[in-house]
Amino acid sequence: MPALFPDAFPEQQFVGIARLASEGEALAEGHNVEYLTIENRSILTRCLSPRMPFTWMINPYRGCEFACKYCYARYTHEFMELRDRLDFEGKIYVKQHNAWLLRQELKHVAANELIAIGTATDPYQPAERKFEITRSLMEEFARHTGLEISLVTKSDLILRDIELLRTIAGRNQLTICVTVTTMNTDLARILEPRAPRPDLRMRAVKKMVNAGVRAGVNCAPVLPGITDSPRDLESLVRSAAEAGAAFVFTNTLFLKPCAAKIFMPFLEEKFPRLVALYRERYSRNAYLPEQYQQRIVNLVKRYCEKYGIRSRRMDPVPASQAQKIAAEQIPLFTSGSNQPDHGGMPATAKPASIKAYIRKTG
Repeated sequence: MPALFPDAFPEQQFVGIARLASEGEALAEGHNVEYLTIENRSILTRCLSPRMPFTWMINPYRGCEFACKYCYARYTHEFMELRDRLDFEGKIYVKQHNAWLLRQELKHVAANELIAIGTATDPYQPAERKFEITRSLMEEFARHTGLEISLVTKSDLILRDIELLRTIAGRNQLTICVTVTTMNTDLARILEPRAPRPDLRMRAVKKMVNAGVRAGVNCAPVLPGITDSPRDLESLVRSAAEAGAAFVFTNTLFLKPCAAKIFMPFLEEKFPRLVALYRERYSRNAYLPEQYQQRIVNLVKRYCEKYGIRSRRMDPVPASQAQKIAAEQIPLFTSGSNQPDHGGMPATAKPASIKAYIRKTG
């Protein structure tokens, strides 16, 4: 198969995922976007980190058109030797043979192993309208029973598949997390340029809940000085309650160097008064101080209680087990200073039993 970019880096021999990307064939073009194929040897990726609340990951696409200024997952394009700062939203790789691969690989998923869809890129981004990769996966999931599945998205395109979701939810444990960082439409437009409006996302939550699908809201990441005011957080939780959301997760901004290459110039242009603050807070660490994170958790918890979003407590963990987990794991979604940003957590949850929260609340 001829390489897509035969003259690029002629002296460099790509290997692994970089080689597969270099051999990708053009599928179509959108507005400032190229769609490319990438051969897919596996669709289920086992999560090897004990910090994560899931066992398996699925990302139907590489790259994401939503172009969120804060996105932590930009580093995934660097694995393919694509290092231009706009490649992540400009070159979208469409994985091949997905449904067939999923059918084979689900045989290896044990009971109580959570499958997380959209851990790096949005499964319902605009490319999904053209290629329906996520839909093909959901059609396969609908054939099975007894699975535990979660899916994270910013898109109301998920409503296209609502009948499939109902089928899956009736035969499996399914949780949909719709990410909403702010209810301010103008602010959302500059933070997440190509994502649907916040009100459309909340409408999607409401429609899924009304259809009997468990759905809630990801308030993540919370951005200091931009989306973290009590007024903004209360507005978001109130809207989630009106939509009938089963939960609100929250987490603060995790700013990796690859994300800072996009986010800091954006900050200089749109919020110059905050540049010094961000440089100070993120100069030595990609995580915000624990005190700040705890304040956000407490605020969201207070508003959840005010608007009747039930803060369900999780199953208790034996002290010996909790001590072992604390010693071996870095808290993923709590207010500790070492957590990566993979979408947030319920305000009252503890890392030792986040998996139990996903399973037991509904």
